[in-house]
Amino acid sequence: MKTVEGEQGLRSSGSSEVATDSRHDGGTGHSIALMKEGGALAPHQLEAKRLINGDAATRELTNSFRELRTRLLELSDGQNFTTLIVAVSRGCGASFVARNLALAFAFDESRTALLVDCDLQQPSQHLALGVEPSSGGLTDYLEHPAIGIKPILYHTGIPRLRLVPSGNMQNGHMEYFSSFRMRAVLDSLRCRYPDRYLFLDGPPIKGAPDARILSDLADYVVVVAGYGRDTPASINRAVAGFDPNKLAGIVFNEAP
Repeated sequence: MKTVEGEQGLRSSGSSEVATDSRHDGGTGHSIALMKEGGALAPHQLEAKRLINGDAATRELTNSFRELRTRLLELSDGQNFTTLIVAVSRGCGASFVARNLALAFAFDESRTALLVDCDLQQPSQHLALGVEPSSGGLTDYLEHPAIGIKPILYHTGIPRLRLVPSGNMQNGHMEYFSSFRMRAVLDSLRCRYPDRYLFLDGPPIKGAPDARILSDLADYVVVVAGYGRDTPASINRAVAGFDPNKLAGIVFNEAP
């Protein structure tokens, strides 16, 4: 898989989802790629958030993420899928890779991307994307499913990209991920719309079993290694616990 010259490549570093077009309401098989969007962020705003945008300043990095997108699509045989993105160790920039990979899919007007923050120890996606999770997030839904899914799907200011933040309830995170309800919600989020691709921003592999638990819920796993900081031995140990048929590749990222 493509090496991403990570966050150094960027020099300058919500409301809930409502389907407004009646064609997109209801059952499985409908598209959401054409749903109405709020105001989109300008390229300089994306750059300020360290997000790829296709301008000259980020074109090389944008192309790297597009190559990763192509690799995953080749593996999928035309089906939408769920991808887990996890770091070998804390500080490798896996969250950066997760949101920009999701954004690369959202660039395609025929697809939508849903980024789910599953790093319950140090959640960061709502901060990076400037989303105020006023209605809670993933763990709130898992604890109280009566709230429904729609309130925890947040606009990001980026067309076709939604965020599910980690939520307010941090205790018992391993039990959250291994629960039937977690599997059911991810299956529902992906299968409801065939043009929706899910990206799980998971916790680091080193130090806890959460990443491997989450890998059971994903179709593919992308491992992010810190360029010049994670040794070959540590990378090999990190990937050894994953199903080799799910391992899409390793991204070497220049962490901040």
